[in-house]
Amino acid sequence: MQSRYELVIYWSKDDESFIVEVPELPGCMADGASYQEAVTNAEQVISEWIETAVALGRPVPEPAGKLMYA
Repeated sequence: MQSRYELVIYWSKDDESFIVEVPELPGCMADGASYQEAVTNAEQVISEWIETAVALGRPVPEPAGKLMYA
């Protein structure tokens, strides 16, 4: 699956892993030992987040594109 949601990816010194946050999907986060592993895990978690929201009858936000400026 390839998501179109914005991913915020950073290195966590405390966790010694890359952390991925998905701002458009509240509480949707993943991590990984490598950058690519974190992104792969985030894609899985996004899919599960959407499946759960649909099963509970909750709205699923459409990807808005770029949300932040660096």
